[in-house]
Amino acid sequence: MPNRFVPGILRETKGRVLDVGSADRWLVPHLREDVQYVALDYPATAIAMYGTRPDVFGDACKMPFADASFDAVACFEVFEHVLEPGATLFEISRTLKRDGAAVISMPFLYPEHDAPHDYQRWTEHRWHRNAREAGLDVESIEPMLHAVRASGVLVCLALAGSLQHASVPSLILRLPLIMCLIPCINIVSLALSCVWPDWPALTTGYRLVLKKR
Repeated sequence: MPNRFVPGILRETKGRVLDVGSADRWLVPHLREDVQYVALDYPATAIAMYGTRPDVFGDACKMPFADASFDAVACFEVFEHVLEPGATLFEISRTLKRDGAAVISMPFLYPEHDAPHDYQRWTEHRWHRNAREAGLDVESIEPMLHAVRASGVLVCLALAGSLQHASVPSLILRLPLIMCLIPCINIVSLALSCVWPDWPALTTGYRLVLKKR
């Protein structure tokens, strides 16, 4: 699930920044040039999926860093893939300095992906509860998409995803229809989102900024 959520608090951070689930290090150009960037990823993810080497191979549920080691932690689209997401949040809190920030994103209404390692989705209320238990304050939490646009995305994914294993005759029959429908759905949902009230309970995911107490 693509994500380029980099709030100002992360762009302006000085000192050390930990990127949990760093993938291809796409975050680096968005940070200060003088920041000390540390990339952590799991071997299976880094090597098999992205063909890259992080600075540190490790498990997000038990990270090999001392307490209060980082001024900020980034963790994008990782929590749905870890077996113990609560432990990961505690580890982020543990490795953050006091008043440090954790910038996190996680899908909510979004299809299963990277199977079989896709384990959970959290509501806004779960984020507040687990952050508090980990010693973090929710500074901001926002939906990734307007409810109408999220609905459009889900419809498009349902139409396209259902054809993944379709036979060739079925694809020949349905692809022209899909190629017309998907752009229309996207245009209509985008237009409606400009004039229709949002409903934050329906979104494709959440973006959060958490602060260490």
